[in-house]
Formats: sequence, structure tokens, C-alpha cells
Amino acid sequence: MTTTALPDRDTASWTPDSWRSRPIRQVPAYPDADRLAAMEARLHRFPPLVFAGEARRLKASLALAAEGRAFVLHGGDCAESFGDFTANIIRDTFRVLLQMAVVLTFGGALPVVKLGRMAGQFAKPRSSDTETIGGVTLPSYRGDIVNGPEFSAESRIPDPARMEFGYFQSAGTLNLLRAFASGGYADLHEVHRWNLDFVRRSPLAERYHDLSARIDETLQFMAACGMTSQSTPQIHETEFYTSHEALLLPYEQALTRVDSTSGDHYACSAHFLWIGDRTRQLDGAHVEFMRGVKNPIGMKVGPSMEEDDMLRLIERLDPANEPGRLTLIARMGAEHVAAKLPKLLRATRREGRRIAWVCDPMHGNTITTAGRVKTRRFDAILSEVRCFFDISEAEATAPGGVHVEMTGQDVTECIGGARQLSEADLGARYETFCDPRLNAEQSLELAFLIAAELKSRRAPNRTDIAAQ
Repeated sequence: MTTTALPDRDTASWTPDSWRSRPIRQVPAYPDADRLAAMEARLHRFPPLVFAGEARRLKASLALAAEGRAFVLHGGDCAESFGDFTANIIRDTFRVLLQMAVVLTFGGALPVVKLGRMAGQFAKPRSSDTETIGGVTLPSYRGDIVNGPEFSAESRIPDPARMEFGYFQSAGTLNLLRAFASGGYADLHEVHRWNLDFVRRSPLAERYHDLSARIDETLQFMAACGMTSQSTPQIHETEFYTSHEALLLPYEQALTRVDSTSGDHYACSAHFLWIGDRTRQLDGAHVEFMRGVKNPIGMKVGPSMEEDDMLRLIERLDPANEPGRLTLIARMGAEHVAAKLPKLLRATRREGRRIAWVCDPMHGNTITTAGRVKTRRFDAILSEVRCFFDISEAEATAPGGVHVEMTGQDVTECIGGARQLSEADLGARYETFCDPRLNAEQSLELAFLIAAELKSRRAPNRTDIAAQ
């Protein structure tokens, strides 16, 4: 096994604030350092949003995904908006994720780990620190937890008070999600009924009918065996976890806590945090912070990632090679995935790394129309997912899951799908402030198509692959 050299740093000297001595990117320019420090101190006194035991359960599930014994469904908004904080919007996104999970569970014959980009996905990286419109240049919008989307000098000033607002909105969202997950809303029979409604409405109903009918037969068989919502809690409720990109480090540090049972530090803003493609510098602040918290974490892997750099980052973030600790989220783009991904999968397999590889088919497939509107083509999204499965099979690596930007609303932001949305349709309900999302129908369509892929690829040697 190849050994990978670490940077010349003392890796044992981590503290929750050791990131402050490292180079940092994508940081807001807060004009008042004292106000920022006061807000960090205030947040540090607040209760945690999630708990260490929940994060450990998620880590165990992600370890199964790395072995090919579970499949990750990671989805939600590109960036949550303070203005969209309603029970209906939260419910509808949760509902679609449950519908997708049921379909994927049946297609893959695997448990599905449900991970939402919810209750904290408020910060966004930007390609430029400033934005110019009509000759006026202002700071870029960095997400509602930092500044406002309105193009005005006042709105674009980073405001620490937004972190407190984000905390309480996350707490409210988590409270509702936990109620939905355990209070009967997630009952398997109810979710399947929703899927039957979707199949009847879809232009591709005939394609989906067989899978839907088989799920129906399975539920009837389970009921005949006495496995009902009343007798089996797993049918009546579900486990659902939250996640966001760990971009705003003052907020993340303020919500880091010491677990009383283990003495370890956990980032208690979400169960799962990830490092983006723009902030994965080996000796940078974001990698430094993330290496010390014990949550399961992720890292985006884009087409610019080189094999040696990836291995150094893996060693930095997961030196103990702990199952479930690190998930790599490939976001190559349909045009680049075949050329870029195989050698990276090969390298982690060669090094014996117990890592879940997940496909993000969204970020590498963003295009701009002639009218300068950002969108994504459904066919390109599906193409990257299928190529991800092909490459995983060729490299004897379990395809660990998918990571999608989606919403439960009937938006028109991505082109294509069964209803063949076109560029002309984008103006009907284009509501995102950041990147285009799949709407509810496109999300379910993608789930049915992925389920068909999983079903067709079920192999007798699945266990053999996972054990290698």
C-alpha cells in the first residue's frame, strides 16, 4: 500500500479554532469584527441542533453504503432561503425524498440512507467576491446566513445577526422533520400511495407501472405476514438526517460541542457536513476544521482533482480509515466523468480506503441558455448517473448513492424530463437564487430510472465485491 505524505503540520494539535491560523477561502468580509465575535459567543451558549449519537448512527449507515450494503439518497435545496420557511415547503421536499427512497429501496434491494440538504444549507460559495450589474459593483450574495440576495449596498453587507436567524430557522425545520419522520407521515403505505398517484399522472406511466405494481405486491405480502404499521415500527417511521456544506466556519465552530459520552468534538449544526470543491485545500481552514470533528463528513471531488491530491486529503481527513467517516461526492459532469473518475476510484480501492463514493450529477452539468439563464438538462444528469454506475462496476467499487439538488415544489428550472420542459418554460416558475433544481416530478422520475438501473445491475457477487 502506498503511503501518502502529510503536510508539515502537527496533526494532533487540533482545536475547534485551529482553522483560524490557516489560509481561508470563500470567507465573508464582515465589517465589524466585534459584532461577529459577540454573535459567535452567543451561538456557543445555545443548545446543539443535533446530537452525537445521531451522527454516530448515520456514520454506521454510511459504512454500509461503502460496502455496497446500503444506498445514500442525499438531496434538497441548492441553498435554503429564509423567505421559504414554511411547513408546506419543508413537508413537500421531505415527502419527495421519502417517495424517492421507497423506489430506490425496492430497485436496489438495499436500505436507503436519507440525507437532506435541509435545516442549515444557507451558505453558498461564489466564483467571484463581487457582482456587477449596470455598472454597479457590490459584494456577491453568499446565502441568507451571510447577506441578502437583493442587489443593494445595504442588503449585500455581511451581517452576523443572520447566523442567529439561521440557527432558529434550522431548529424549527429540524423539529418539523423529526415529527414527520416519527409521527406517521413517513408510513411506507402512505408513501407508496403517493407514488401510485405520481405514476398515474406521469407521461411515462407505462414504464413505471411494473415497478410500482411490484412494490404494491410486496406490501400486501408483508401485511399478510403480520408486518403492518401497527406491529412494525420500521414501516411506520423512518430515520432522516440533515446536512449542509461547512462553509461559514465561525458558525460551525460556535455550534461545535464536546460529546459527554466520548469526549470527542462534534459539529452540532447538522449530522453530516461536507467540504466543497472550492474549499478543499489541503492546508486550508476548511480542511483543518473538518478533520477534527467526529461527524461523518463528505468532500466534493470535481474534474480538477488529481489522484495524489485526493489521497493526501483522504489521509488528512480520515487517517484511521474509519468506515463511514468520509464520503467522496463525485461532481464531474457528464462530459468528464468517464475520463476523470475511474483512476480516482481505482486509487481509493488500491489504498484500501473504506469510503462511500456518491454521484452528484448536478453541479458539473450546469449550463447557461442564450437568455443567460442557468439551467441543467435532465438527460445530462441521468447520463452522469448511469456512467457512474458503469465505472463503479468496472472498478469493483460499490456505487454508494446519489446527491441531487431538488425541491418538492413545481418549479421550472431544469430542462427535459418526461414532460419535456424547454428553455421557453423556464420563465414560468424559475425561483432559485442560486443553482437550478429538479422539481418534484423530475426528482421522482430520476428515482424510478435509477431504481431500474440498480435492479438491472443486481449481481450475485455483490457481497464478494463489498468484501474485496
